[in-house]
Amino acid sequence: MAKVHVTELVLRDGHQSLIATRMQTADMLPICGKLDSVGFWSLEAWGGATFDACVRFLREDPWERLRQLRRALPNTRIQMLLRGQNLLGYRNYPDDVVRAFVQKSADNGVDVFRVFDAMNDLRNLRVSIDAVKAAGRHAEGAICYTTSPVHDIPHFVELAKALAEMGCDTIAIKDMAALLTPYTAFELVRAIREATNLPVHTHSHATSGLAAMTHLKAVEAGATIIDTCIGAFAEGASHPTTQSLVAALAGTEYDTGLSLPLLEEISAYFKEARKKYWQFESEFTGTDTRSLVNQVPGGMISNLANQLKEQGALDKMNAVLDEIPRVRQDLGYPPLVTPTSQIVGTQAALNVLTGARYKSVTNEVKLYLQGRYGTAPGRIDDAIRKLAIGDTEVITCRPADLLADELDKLRGEIEHLAQSDEDVLTYAMFPDLAKTWLQERAAGSLKPEPLKPKGADAQEAPPRTAADEYRITLHGETYLIKIAGSGRQDSGPRPYFVSIDGVSEEVLVETLNEVTLANTAGAAPRSSKPAGAADQKPRASHPGHVTAAMPGNIVDVLVQVGQSVKAGDGVLVIEAMKMENEVQAPIAGVVISIFTQKGDAVTPDMALVEIQPE
Repeated sequence: MAKVHVTELVLRDGHQSLIATRMQTADMLPICGKLDSVGFWSLEAWGGATFDACVRFLREDPWERLRQLRRALPNTRIQMLLRGQNLLGYRNYPDDVVRAFVQKSADNGVDVFRVFDAMNDLRNLRVSIDAVKAAGRHAEGAICYTTSPVHDIPHFVELAKALAEMGCDTIAIKDMAALLTPYTAFELVRAIREATNLPVHTHSHATSGLAAMTHLKAVEAGATIIDTCIGAFAEGASHPTTQSLVAALAGTEYDTGLSLPLLEEISAYFKEARKKYWQFESEFTGTDTRSLVNQVPGGMISNLANQLKEQGALDKMNAVLDEIPRVRQDLGYPPLVTPTSQIVGTQAALNVLTGARYKSVTNEVKLYLQGRYGTAPGRIDDAIRKLAIGDTEVITCRPADLLADELDKLRGEIEHLAQSDEDVLTYAMFPDLAKTWLQERAAGSLKPEPLKPKGADAQEAPPRTAADEYRITLHGETYLIKIAGSGRQDSGPRPYFVSIDGVSEEVLVETLNEVTLANTAGAAPRSSKPAGAADQKPRASHPGHVTAAMPGNIVDVLVQVGQSVKAGDGVLVIEAMKMENEVQAPIAGVVISIFTQKGDAVTPDMALVEIQPE
């Protein structure tokens, strides 16, 4: 009798999809005994965004979480999601870092590695898969499912055959945008089974409302493992409900053999646990059939909405959603999954916010067009590539072949704080973030972001304080706020520039009374602030003033006073919407003033550099 196995997602993709990956380890451990007794094929509990969230928000050691889960789940496979050569970060890592990360993940408790590449570029998967096999663990090769003129069933079958030849133990169909329809799933699973004879594992978000039907047809075609999530964290942007699928298959040849009463006990626990995280609930985590038209994953929609809100441009959301498919076509139809979803989404937002397509191009898009993320599935628009990177050579080799080993270098940079190889690998993923985390750990000052008590006012105002960095909660979202400076006040409201979770924003404040610091005893006059401070930047008033296309933070200043530049030369690098953008000279001439420096928060009306025509 055929049997279908279940991978439970509540410890990773469930809370990642619905409460921004905020579940703390302390709320996972008490229920692990019951989870361990269910008989799941595996429990997905690590990887994806959990690593980032542990360090950035929860202030936990992600490696210690893994070790604790391993001890608490002695009878169940622990599964993780790995982005191939990107690991759990957002860039390609050298092979020595990839091998070390996989080995340490295995040593600390991972049994099953689901390995994918956002481009479906097989070259970006080989080292990770080889490392998984060398560690004696289960390698699951994942195909990122999408739809486009260049994606069809024969294409995906060829990818599956190549993954099988690499030594994968199972093949996963990863439907991150809820685009896979039931009958297409039937055809695809049957074709992969016939071509590889490997077990097929299906993963489909419930965003479009199709996933439960898709799993059922996949099972009928021969899929033997399905991804589901316990009811308390299921449906919408998450996954089909575990109890529902177990009930649907009960008494058939596909019976999972899992206990519904036990599953209900587990769901009741998580229903209560979820209440603690109410401030992270989002209106964009329900069923959203727009993904069937614009092919945008549910998680990407919520991320874009938050970023546009930070830019004061949430009213442009529909225009950005319309632009995303056009940018995706220009870039050769990459599947929209981290990091390509962010690359495409941010460029689409720039195209809309600047009022001109590709007037400003992110550095990540430029790297993509150079082949630094891998080979695009389809044809890239030649005019867009020329506009973005000019005559820069496009690489054809595996991108990581251009990267030198860096593990020893990383150890040297962090040896004064790192207590283990795991600490070094955390630093490799997120250098600045991890360094701060390690410093706070050494000082004993690690504290998770606060959970608001049940029933607290979601619109609580920030405390009145003279501090320049603090946390506030507004409309159910908690933000890290850092004051960067204030603009000039010629008349009307004064602009204040703040960093919100690392993203620059402008806040207009109309003062009802104000003390002039220059006339206050003991206070320094405003003009004593160092050059580059936010309130020293003049307003842009002529063509030689270089401005940013949107609010952001200065990452680098590329010119010096006295330097000659041509129109189009890079002058500054600004980070906006989590992507870096090169700000170019609007005219040819000589740089006569620089009004900004690395780390400054800037807005579009500021003059950042002044160029005098030659």
